[in-house]
Amino acid sequence: MEGNEAELPLSGVKVVSLEQAIAAPLASRHLADWGARVIKIERPGAGDFCRDYDHVMNGMSSQFVWTNRSKESLAIDIKSPEGRKVLDALLPQADVFIQNLAPGAAERLGLDAASLLQKYPRIIACDVSGYGSGGPYSDKKAYDLLVQCEAGVLAINGTEAEPAKVGLSVVDIATGMYILNGVLMALYRRERTGKGTAFQASLFDSITDWMSYPAFYTSSTGRPLPRTGARHATIAPYGPFRVGDGSTIFFGIQNDREWRSLCRIVLGDADFADDLRFRTNPLRMQNRDELQAHIEQRFAAMSGEEVLRLLDEAGVANAHLNSVEAFLAHEQLHARSRVQSVGSPCGPVMSFLPALTIPGMKPRMDPVPDVGQHNEAILGELGLVKEP
Repeated sequence: MEGNEAELPLSGVKVVSLEQAIAAPLASRHLADWGARVIKIERPGAGDFCRDYDHVMNGMSSQFVWTNRSKESLAIDIKSPEGRKVLDALLPQADVFIQNLAPGAAERLGLDAASLLQKYPRIIACDVSGYGSGGPYSDKKAYDLLVQCEAGVLAINGTEAEPAKVGLSVVDIATGMYILNGVLMALYRRERTGKGTAFQASLFDSITDWMSYPAFYTSSTGRPLPRTGARHATIAPYGPFRVGDGSTIFFGIQNDREWRSLCRIVLGDADFADDLRFRTNPLRMQNRDELQAHIEQRFAAMSGEEVLRLLDEAGVANAHLNSVEAFLAHEQLHARSRVQSVGSPCGPVMSFLPALTIPGMKPRMDPVPDVGQHNEAILGELGLVKEP
């Protein structure tokens, strides 16, 4: 452990994670980022099936590289007597245990959170599932896109003509963050009481919380929010606008002050703010197409950079419509050194710094492990002979 790692907030916390896919590995990677020792249990041979989602990062999966840096890989068959012996030696040392086995599998193996807490009163154990325990879906298999479908995410995403999935693993990411939240709360509780915690997180419950105001809106009005593509569903003007040089820029108005500033500085017409069709946000939503046409007519003689400069001058939030390539070259990313590299069995690979910035503290950015890379070291620590 480097000197800095000894000072990280989760230094000394040992996490054993029986994990696969995205949600649980993402949660444990967040713990590893800030000093926890994460022992990732994988199947011997192929390992976590996420390793083979693609092979674009020097032969490694982009999803696996994203979610598995700074971990140790222990490849054991937990259903075999030898593998179970290793696990039974590890668990008494674990502060945290996370598992996202298929529905019912953890209970059959005695590895569900409740059973582990009964055996190890200080452990923090988390069961991760698709739909939570109880209810008709409790045994149903679940993946990100499928849970997006069940939770209505596709119904609110996309264009009027066609629904669309969110283009990143939003359900898995939400679940990973709630697992992380639960672990940190439980660690804090244990500091005060000495007691461990058994808790559950599910993909469906996580995205239920993230469905937020569209669900509240529908519950209150009895009708769904319309799908509006890249435009905001309830605020105008807020979304994409075509500019004379062929580019598309985005901006959003949040209040009357910004609306008046937009009209005066960007549109060059202070009186337009009091046009009876557009004075308030509900009126602007009712007459959104007319407003869009008026704004784009004004932008027709301007360049994208000119419009963005005027929006900045007016104090109106705005953005370029960047491609992923443009994002990866973004001056803000590189000015703050947010893009870094970590080691892997296939050489250095790109990685982003964790989202939190703590002055005077550097997060861990250690290598992505190979399957079973740390078997010998971990089994040696446990005083066990390496499996043949």
